[in-house]
Amino acid sequence: MGKRVGLEVTVAVAEAVALCRIDMAGVYPITPQSHIAEHLSNLVADGVLDAEFVTVESEHSAMSAVIGASATGARSYTATASQGLLLMNELLPIASAMRLPICMAIANRAVSGPLNILNDHTDIMPQRDTGWIAVFAENGQEAVDLSIQAFKIAEHKDVMLPVCVNIDGFQLTHMVEPVELPTQEEVDQFLPPFTPHATLHPAKPVTMGAFAMSDYFAEIMKAKDEAIKNSKPVILDVWTEWERMFGRSYKPVETYRSEDAEIMMLTMGSMGETARIAIDELRDKGVKAGLLKLRLWRPFPFEELTAAVGGAKKLIVTDRAISFGGPGGPVFSEIKSALYAQAQRPAIYNYIIGLGGRDVQVGEFVAMFDKVISDADNKAADTYEYWGVRE
Repeated sequence: MGKRVGLEVTVAVAEAVALCRIDMAGVYPITPQSHIAEHLSNLVADGVLDAEFVTVESEHSAMSAVIGASATGARSYTATASQGLLLMNELLPIASAMRLPICMAIANRAVSGPLNILNDHTDIMPQRDTGWIAVFAENGQEAVDLSIQAFKIAEHKDVMLPVCVNIDGFQLTHMVEPVELPTQEEVDQFLPPFTPHATLHPAKPVTMGAFAMSDYFAEIMKAKDEAIKNSKPVILDVWTEWERMFGRSYKPVETYRSEDAEIMMLTMGSMGETARIAIDELRDKGVKAGLLKLRLWRPFPFEELTAAVGGAKKLIVTDRAISFGGPGGPVFSEIKSALYAQAQRPAIYNYIIGLGGRDVQVGEFVAMFDKVISDADNKAADTYEYWGVRE
């Protein structure tokens, strides 16, 4: 096993990516992701990482560069956040349609305007339907592990799709946390060299990103949909192998004190650790509270979510983004849809929290439970509320 060290999470992620022996990185700096790009460039400049670090003039160019590199068979990586991710948007569905196993870190940050550099999930939610596999990290160790796992998932012959690892900006990226970095030998054992299905090469011409009219377009979209749905068994196998090698378990939906829970809360990302303390406080008061942590965003884990909810009577869904003019937060909408056909569906409540990096403390999570418990007739179910917002 590697050494347990204290590192800023962005630096730890860059170190993990270097252990994957990437061939190329094309990254444009943007807060709070910039330290990933900076440290990767240092590793390349110092000769620690034998790779090409391509300096680009924008995030659009960064994604264009990694698409081109991946299409030639290079193990390719990028990272971004917020407006940078939105600038990449044009290219994200192209990467997935071309079945290119690009891996990307997203240091989740609020989207302008107004300008804000702190964390929420308004950058990743508009990318939900671009065909990328998406996972969320809760802490620095998970950010490291998921970054390495991403390459093995993306490059599997039954997947060949891009993967993004979501890491909450500042609340994770700029924190110094204890992490265990695997050794190079361990990563080499876990992650084999990349064997692409097809590559662009002058000696053997192939077509990638071809033009398609209506007589083929729908079939191609269906093929991409089937590909991302069929990636789930591979994701589960990779997580099983990781646990066997390193002892750390990953699941699509993770639970905490949920076995007999009558009221549950669902979180994504770094908020889960704070919410877990609230669960302990509620349990000490005799409240049968439990926590669900949604790790796998795409493909969506329908079966695991239904099983994890179990017989709970009430479910609080927290969102760190809002679907303007819609029924609530985007995660709330997904959860309602996933549980729609359940015979005994819990009453579902939605709280929009932490927008623009606003702090949400343990007592506020407890207060959310108290408010939902006091709604005896479930009159506020299926609605959403901005938590703690001044009117």
